[in-house]
Amino acid sequence: MKHVLGLGLVSSSPTVLGSISTPRQHTNDIISFIFFDKCRQCRHEGHRLQALKTSIVACQTPAPNRHYNKKRLTHPQNTDLPPILPKSKKKPYPIPLKKILEASRADKKLAEMGIEKPLEPPKNGLLVPGLIPVAYEVLDAWKILIKGLSQLLHVIPVHACSECSEVHVGQSGHDIQNCTGPNSADRRSFHLWVKGSINDVLLPVESYHQYDPYGTRIKHETRFNYDRIPAIVELCIQAGVELPEYPSRRRTQPIRMLGKKVIDRGGIIDPPKPQHSGEILDFDTHQALERFPPPVDDSDVVKIAESTLNAYEKVRWGVTKLMRKYSVKACGYCPEVHVGPWGHNAKLCGEFKHQWRDGKHGWQDATVDEVFPPNYVWHVRDPKGPPLKSSLKRFYGKAPIVVEICVQAGVPVSRKYGPMMRLDIVVPDNEEARLVA
Repeated sequence: MKHVLGLGLVSSSPTVLGSISTPRQHTNDIISFIFFDKCRQCRHEGHRLQALKTSIVACQTPAPNRHYNKKRLTHPQNTDLPPILPKSKKKPYPIPLKKILEASRADKKLAEMGIEKPLEPPKNGLLVPGLIPVAYEVLDAWKILIKGLSQLLHVIPVHACSECSEVHVGQSGHDIQNCTGPNSADRRSFHLWVKGSINDVLLPVESYHQYDPYGTRIKHETRFNYDRIPAIVELCIQAGVELPEYPSRRRTQPIRMLGKKVIDRGGIIDPPKPQHSGEILDFDTHQALERFPPPVDDSDVVKIAESTLNAYEKVRWGVTKLMRKYSVKACGYCPEVHVGPWGHNAKLCGEFKHQWRDGKHGWQDATVDEVFPPNYVWHVRDPKGPPLKSSLKRFYGKAPIVVEICVQAGVPVSRKYGPMMRLDIVVPDNEEARLVA
């Protein structure tokens, strides 16, 4: 509530309520009492009382500060990483279960009424024309990412634990005691470091390639009839990328569904024979360190790191955009991923309570981190300094391993990953750490 003083009553001296005054002063006293009562009722935090030259006390709003910038408060000092989910429980659904059940009931109601399920591309088997260039960009960036990381791994040392999935980027492995591998109690949870490979950086997430994702479902007995390729490559193929090595069916007529049953898929077509060539190696990390030599000059390391980091960002951006339209399924218990409208029937799950499911996967909608894992590692501020200690781990930050490799190669840290690496936090000594609250 903003009160505006628009009265022309001006007095040379203030008037005290309850005293003997002239009729004009009496009028001012009545108006002052009204304004006092309004100010007592006002709950605006910015209002303040300001005494004027007259007997009227008004409630005014302070002038706004034009130099205030909200962006100064939107950059936190540090951010926490996503929590590590326990393996003894099922992963949470990316989409709330309530919405999944509502959509299922709506489809069932339409099926009972005999009404076909309305489908839009790509749910009806047709391509989305606007996402075809995005798929080609993602695949080109994926090639650059594999090549750049292979060249940087000749210069930047990467260590992997032989007993668990821990990876570290630095001249030597860290001394943080968080190993959960076999016999870790005998080693006091210290890691057993070995030389890492590119598969320790880019975690291999593979999927079955199908000529027709809406055709015959993969069974456990026929799983060897399908090739296993990176899930990102399979996603790009289904989004419109044409590869002679991995042909894909392109429909001209949409499929028809009644509830969850496909009533018209245009027939079953046998897949043509693929034309294998040497270009298939560019999409895979197999023997990547042997195929790509190290940088010739030290000045090329920074350029390669910049192009690698840009390719990493483009792949993540493109995968996020493609997964908004194209369906990707992930098992709720294990890391298995399948690109397509529904998961396969191969009984390969060996995680929590797989005996109850006869080894079948618990399919649900996948997230970007499941298709393209960031693989967080500890951030090392001084690669040539002492190794990280377990007593100071709460002061250390983390970052995706590709970002950490590029930063150690000379690329400046962007504002996006600064809070994640906790660059604004001063790491104390061991003796000072006890005094930190």
